[in-house]
Amino acid sequence: MATAAIKTKPPVRTSVKLQTYAWKGKDRRGKVLSGEESAKSEALVKSALRKQGITVTSVKTNNPGLFKRSGSRISARDIAVFTRQLATMMRAGVPLVQSFEMIAGGLKNPTMKTMVDSVRADVEGGSALSEALSKHPVQFDELFVNLVRAGESAGVLDTVLETVAAYKENMETLKGKIKKALFYPAAVIAVAIIVSAVILIYVVPQFEALFKGFGADLPAFTQMIVAASRFMVSYWFLILFGVVGAVVGFVAALKRSRNFARLVDRMLLRLPILGEILHNSAVARYCRTLAITFRAGVPLVEALETVAGATGNIIYDEATQKVREDVSVGLQLNLAMRQVNLFPIMVIQMTAIGEESGALDTMLIKAAEFYEQEVNNAVDALSSLLEPLIMVIIGTLVGGMVVGMYLPIFKLASVV
Repeated sequence: MATAAIKTKPPVRTSVKLQTYAWKGKDRRGKVLSGEESAKSEALVKSALRKQGITVTSVKTNNPGLFKRSGSRISARDIAVFTRQLATMMRAGVPLVQSFEMIAGGLKNPTMKTMVDSVRADVEGGSALSEALSKHPVQFDELFVNLVRAGESAGVLDTVLETVAAYKENMETLKGKIKKALFYPAAVIAVAIIVSAVILIYVVPQFEALFKGFGADLPAFTQMIVAASRFMVSYWFLILFGVVGAVVGFVAALKRSRNFARLVDRMLLRLPILGEILHNSAVARYCRTLAITFRAGVPLVEALETVAGATGNIIYDEATQKVREDVSVGLQLNLAMRQVNLFPIMVIQMTAIGEESGALDTMLIKAAEFYEQEVNNAVDALSSLLEPLIMVIIGTLVGGMVVGMYLPIFKLASVV
């Protein structure tokens, strides 16, 4: 008599979100201890502490206040440091789960600690590291996960993690250079505008009351400043609302409209000096990202798809997608890059040499280093160029208003 096999569905693994608990207790000597622990439940916290010989007196859910939450964001720098720590421990032979425990124990950012504990719990439960990281797409993008997956498949996870750590550190350094080039002039000009607004709202009205007692016509330049002051005093709230609305609208349009973002990126690339910095930055990211993905064993077409989002510019993103399409139908990489008419001829030639010699990753790394150095030099030159230019702008704005206010006094003195 044949017996029918009963098919049972495998149990569905449900991921329980870890919670951070603040605990207090005493050790065997009666010393009062306290700390934080991430776990799935309060009972597990108590059990873990008992195993360490700690008598628990209280365990409470740790809900940080508003100000603590605002400072608990996980930054790209945090991920770079985490990757470097994990790579170092794996190279030293420390087991993966124990590495996570050691890293989490030294973290001060509660959000980062919770995320690391969550990854540790998934790995301890049998998940691959790439699978555990993929559950946190905001912190670990597709590129990161794909590289880790490739390292796991090839059995060289420690080497891949070191490569990713170096890549993250280089990218953060490059981003820092770009932010430095953009932030310094923007901050100084913003301060100049604020100082000018304060003068127009608070200082000029005092001079205007003084001018009324002269009984003479004011110079045209002074009249312009007085008119601007009256407008600022009467409609400052509308101006403030308009500026804030424009900034919020610009950011919203940049995030929601790809066409608008494409237009902004194209205009930025055409700016003098700054456009060259952004060009070189995008090329450096393209070369370095493609090099490490290809070196990790990711197929070229798949690597190009990952690289597209790492360039930091929609124009280069779309160009890389076009390159990927051409490569997928059999075209050589250097020829596909030449077709989009965007990449520098040096990068195309080095790519061609790399394809012919079988050292594509090495040639791309050299190209990335060259353009990263170009960005460094351009940022330093831009800072040196902008300093006197900004001083001229501030002097023109503030000094012009001061001169305009004193012109009637000089005129009156010459008459007397």
